[in-house]
Amino acid sequence: MPLMARAATARALPAPSRPRARPRPTPRAKRKIEPRRRVAGGVVWIGLVATLLAGVVALNVAVLRLNVRLDETQSERNQLRADNAQLNTEIAAKAASGRIVGLASGRLGLRPANPEYLDLRK
Repeated sequence: MPLMARAATARALPAPSRPRARPRPTPRAKRKIEPRRRVAGGVVWIGLVATLLAGVVALNVAVLRLNVRLDETQSERNQLRADNAQLNTEIAAKAASGRIVGLASGRLGLRPANPEYLDLRK
């Protein structure tokens, strides 16, 4: 076969194929949070913070009330201590032996016992 005929009958070899690259994934659009959902979450946080603040205020009010009661109780305690001191002074004054001897001899006509007639050994 002549060379030309051979060239005409020869098939052209396909060009060397390069490896196929993977198709790049198309970037997905970020999911936007629905506005309603964001608003609902904000309302929940606001409610939670408001509840916590109300609890703190209630706790402070309770502490203030206890402090007022404690102050009143302390004032009453101090008054009672002063009254007790006054009563102890009155008791000591009325229990003085000189006063008792004076009252016994003046009102009742009693005299102190004579030690000569008193025998404590019997």
